[in-house]
Amino acid sequence: MRSKINSSKKIKLDKKSIYLRKLILMCLKHEKRGHVGPAMSLVEILRVLYSKYIDKKKSKFILSKGHGCLALYAVLFDNGFISRKALESVGKFNSILGGHPEHDKINGVEISTGALGHGLPIAVGMALGSKIKKNNYKYYVVCGDGEINEGSIWEALLSASKHRLNNLILLIDYNKLQSYGFTKEILDLEPLTDKLKSFNFDVININGHSIKEIDNALKKANSSKIFPTAIICHTVKGKGIKEAESNPAWHHKSLLSESDLKVIENSLGK
Repeated sequence: MRSKINSSKKIKLDKKSIYLRKLILMCLKHEKRGHVGPAMSLVEILRVLYSKYIDKKKSKFILSKGHGCLALYAVLFDNGFISRKALESVGKFNSILGGHPEHDKINGVEISTGALGHGLPIAVGMALGSKIKKNNYKYYVVCGDGEINEGSIWEALLSASKHRLNNLILLIDYNKLQSYGFTKEILDLEPLTDKLKSFNFDVININGHSIKEIDNALKKANSSKIFPTAIICHTVKGKGIKEAESNPAWHHKSLLSESDLKVIENSLGK
């Protein structure tokens, strides 16, 4: 049984989602390079998380797929964690905002990520510590679908299940692409839903660009009484940029040309 695939391409982006992508474009203009595709598929997931669910006194968030950090920077700015000046400095010498998020430099970043496969194991440890301390924290972690090829992810899933970490919520940015091509061709994850269920996770499949579906899934995950929850977010890599959508060539751009930037600008409008 394959994971249910929602019609992610049919979701029309609203003004807020376009605005956040324009902030990413601003960062790309300054740096002239970056992970375009992974950032664009993440926007709605992070937007909903930070609009309702991330509270420093009650919850923690880890972006395990650290290369999607441009989306995180845009959302952190939009929610008052970092300044406009900081956002405009992405990639510059001595900027706090680099190609991967760094803890102790950026307000709102719990751990430095980028070495894939680390974020979920760390979140499992934090969630278990919270259970021991009985402080009722929630832990949200976003992993990429290519990232979950890592064996450390599956070890973490085993531990989360064993310790019944219902305070842990895993969101998988399932855009079906990784750095070198399509996940089904490189290392097929299917049947992903059944695999996660076999680890005793509560599993929810959603359209990862639908604000309503993301919100409903997170509400349901927060009501889990026994086991951790995995939300499989079916997304489109490069969402919102027509030429970049589901195009492996836009995973990362080492040197964005003026024409590349114009392509993004034209897709997002003025």
